[in-house]
Amino acid sequence: MRRRQYLRALGLGGAASLAGCTTRAQTPSGDRGTVTLATATTAYDSGLLPVLNRGYADRFGARVESVVRGTGASLRTARDGDCDAVLVHARPLEDEFLREGHGVNRRRVMVNDFLVVGPPDDPAGVAGGDPVAALEAVADAGATFLSRGDRSGTHIRERRIWDEAGVDPGGEWYLETGQGMGDTLIAARQSGAYTLVDRGTFLAVGGDGALARHVDRGIDDPPPLLRNEYAVIPVNPARHDAAYALAMSYVGYLTGPGQSRIEEFRVDGERAFRPLARSADPAFDQYVPSDWDG
Repeated sequence: MRRRQYLRALGLGGAASLAGCTTRAQTPSGDRGTVTLATATTAYDSGLLPVLNRGYADRFGARVESVVRGTGASLRTARDGDCDAVLVHARPLEDEFLREGHGVNRRRVMVNDFLVVGPPDDPAGVAGGDPVAALEAVADAGATFLSRGDRSGTHIRERRIWDEAGVDPGGEWYLETGQGMGDTLIAARQSGAYTLVDRGTFLAVGGDGALARHVDRGIDDPPPLLRNEYAVIPVNPARHDAAYALAMSYVGYLTGPGQSRIEEFRVDGERAFRPLARSADPAFDQYVPSDWDG
């Protein structure tokens, strides 16, 4: 616990995010404590996470301290015992985390989609294609592509699309920023590059006309390669010194009252996420790794 307090004081070493590294929700009187949440940068950069954290604080009288990093780094933070829960969006990494016993009670929270964006004049001619064809066209043209390169959920998905395209990206045209989604999107705007971005961050950061959406299949029913699911996972209290009761109250908020806030959230009038937790036919496989056989 002492190490966690020290990392909080340091801001956990400079997470790459538009909003900075850590944020804290305002808490009403009757403070019940703090939930430390390691979270994907996309959830914060979109503007949704502060809305959800304020709602939780008002409802439960507890703070949320958000460590804004990226899925890979967030799961590392949890493995080190330096947070109470994670909000992430890369199922293969989540499955590994669950199998190792670091997390329990995974719950789906929301979904949006990925977009391929780039210069409005589209020098690689990717507009209107599927994501695989789009990245193939970028590679064939040698057009500048910015990758986050940080083992985030977005980076994991980008690498999957390159694999589907049979392309091993590299060379002068393929650049890794090592930054969060918001900062990578800003860099793409400034350099006239293509990139893969989640809808929420694009609406919040990239919607000024400097970048165009060249592959956008819509948020309601995106194809599997573009579907972007977010889940919350409490840290296993049997493995780490986690505030499990508070973490579960946060899970309860995100999958209960918070679903309405997700449904209502808009950026410039456009829907950025769809809630996933409410269902008349619950998918119980969400709690365990997708290929679990034990």
